[in-house]
Amino acid sequence: MQAHMKKHPTEDLVPLHLMVHPANVSTITRYVETLEKSESIPWREVAGRRGNVPSSVLRGCRSKSEMTQTHLSGLTGIPQRHISEMEQGKRTIGRENAKKLAKSLETDYRIFL
Repeated sequence: MQAHMKKHPTEDLVPLHLMVHPANVSTITRYVETLEKSESIPWREVAGRRGNVPSSVLRGCRSKSEMTQTHLSGLTGIPQRHISEMEQGKRTIGRENAKKLAKSLETDYRIFL
C-alpha cells in the first residue's frame, strides 16, 4: 500500500511566457521575484497598474491570437486606428465594439468592459 504523499508545489503552476523589451527585463525579473515571496495579486490589480484594464486585455487577447490590428479591423469592421486607440486607452471600447471584438477573438465580450 502506497502512502499518501504531499502534493508537489509546482503541480498547480501555469507556464507563463512573456515578450518584453530588453530594457524591461531586469525590472520585470525583480517584480516576479517579489511576487514569489508574497501573496498572489489579482490580475486586474496588476493590469490596472499599467493603465486602463480593458485596453490591456484587448492588447493581450489580440497578441495571444497572433493577430495584427489590421487583421482584427478587417474581421470586426472597426477601423484599425480605433483599435490602436482602444489599446492605448485613448478610446473606450463600448458594448457593441466589445461584442465584435469578442466574437473575432473567441472570448467573452464582458472582459473588455
